[in-house]
Amino acid sequence: MNSEGAGRTRILVGVGAASAVAFLLAVGLDSHGLRLATKPLPMLCLLLWLWPPRERYARWVFAGLVLSLLGDVLLEVGPGLFLPGLGAFLLAHVSYAAAYLTVTRSPSLTRALPFVLLGVGASLFLWPGLGRMALPVTAYIAVICMMAWRSAAMVGAEGLARREQWAAFAGALLFAASDGLLSIKLFVRPMPGASYAIMLLYWGAQLCLARSARGPSGQDEPRSLVARSL
Repeated sequence: MNSEGAGRTRILVGVGAASAVAFLLAVGLDSHGLRLATKPLPMLCLLLWLWPPRERYARWVFAGLVLSLLGDVLLEVGPGLFLPGLGAFLLAHVSYAAAYLTVTRSPSLTRALPFVLLGVGASLFLWPGLGRMALPVTAYIAVICMMAWRSAAMVGAEGLARREQWAAFAGALLFAASDGLLSIKLFVRPMPGASYAIMLLYWGAQLCLARSARGPSGQDEPRSLVARSL
């Protein structure tokens, strides 16, 4: 990475970290205006860090980040936009899964089993408190488990460096953990202080996913060349 690129990365890291801290402070202060102003900024920094996405994998991840940013804003505006926000995140997971499918389409059914069990268990656990949200939340659980399965199926495949594969897999697991905590908070019981853990897991997930699309050492080398050099 050249000095200009390194300087740009440092600026984005600084702005992203500062805005994340500001958002968490806004949560503690219960300041809706400050939350709305600061919540999109970490994702915007990730998008700028990844720009321009040159390969199919990176473009699908970039689309997922954009949809996640949209979901962030919709959920923060107010409870009346919960369903559109949920839909934006559902499409984000579809985009991430599409990115993984550009690397491998192998079924990897044995790697699917843990996520099938997770999806069924989570649906049964949440079901009593879902009410009219049962169908959209169950669909969302199915899609995020599918996304996590495809990230697991990608590990060890040709066409993407191992470090990027593990970054994507870690991002999928962190995303599932963040959404799991959020679901418990919304549909099972209040969890004071859980918002901090939910957002930290969420930002960690998105950082890992962006890192998986960024390429080795932040350079734009073709993944096929990287894979052949391993």
